[in-house]
Amino acid sequence: LTLVIICTLVLWLHNVYGSVLTTLNQAFFQVVSMATTAGFTTDSIARWPLFLPVLLLCSAFIGGCAGSTGGGLKVIRILLLFKQGNRELKRLVHPNAVYSIKLGNRALPERILEAVWGFFSAYALVFIISMLAIIATGVDDFSAFASVVATLNNLGPGLGVVADNFATMNPVAKWILIANMLFGRLEVFTLLVLFTPTFWRE
Repeated sequence: LTLVIICTLVLWLHNVYGSVLTTLNQAFFQVVSMATTAGFTTDSIARWPLFLPVLLLCSAFIGGCAGSTGGGLKVIRILLLFKQGNRELKRLVHPNAVYSIKLGNRALPERILEAVWGFFSAYALVFIISMLAIIATGVDDFSAFASVVATLNNLGPGLGVVADNFATMNPVAKWILIANMLFGRLEVFTLLVLFTPTFWRE
């Protein structure tokens, strides 16, 4: 809802669309589509004020709910990361206090929290390496960022040279983005485990 309000206000202030109703309609549809990583568009977000497309791309990092086929980190992982960050702040104030992280009324074991941090770290590592690799192929940094966000989160729409399609990307960059789509769809750990010696020994 906050994203819809922000997008509507910015689009209205910049007079991108002719009427308030059209502005609200476009803002609502694009926010829901991008935040859930559905990726459908009724208008090119590349013609919006740059702040909004970047904001929507960043919202795709949160992605869908747990168990959904949406991309991104998933809402439940973001929630647990936030709760753990909040717990660490409390521990700084009260070092000897014992705080448990609860989901509903159930306290979560540390193993689950470690798995969330492990996934987040692997996700961030794949993102950074992919973006640097694409920049190394000659793609500008903004387009590299947008293309990695679009593929790793299984989003679709991008910005820069991939605003309309990925046809202009060089072959090496396309292979990197194909790998990103696999990482995003299968979730990072599933593919990374294939590169561990332990997996092949057992």
